[in-house]
Amino acid sequence: MSLASLRTRMTSGHRDDRGLSTVEVVILAPVMILFILVLVAFGQLVDGRGAIDGAARDAARAGSIQKDHGTAMAEARKAAEADLADVCSGPVSVVQKSAGFDPEVDPFFTIEVSCQVRGLAMLGLDIPTHLSASFSSSLDPYRRSA
Repeated sequence: MSLASLRTRMTSGHRDDRGLSTVEVVILAPVMILFILVLVAFGQLVDGRGAIDGAARDAARAGSIQKDHGTAMAEARKAAEADLADVCSGPVSVVQKSAGFDPEVDPFFTIEVSCQVRGLAMLGLDIPTHLSASFSSSLDPYRRSA
């Protein structure tokens, strides 16, 4: 290549674009992969929120049909743990929020369920994702007998 032809190429606005697509892939591929991982992590948070809400509903209903308070809490805990077995990354907390287990005092059996959800931990981000939900179910007047 002569000096004259090189000068003509440079002044005519023609540039050599070889290797540009490789640079684009090297820069954009990690960004796209990170974006997809963030979407998956937030999807797990949404799934966890739905699972916690469902577990609170199931736990309150399982407890409200029992005859005595001890059995009601045991059944509520069992229902919540069964619902959240593959969602939570730690222990499941089941706490009664209603006043008692007597329809004369409080006609509802209210349960709060909470646990730590995986969520953003899969990305290596140490952001606490502790979710909780509560649900009330009316005490069944024809509760199970012991």
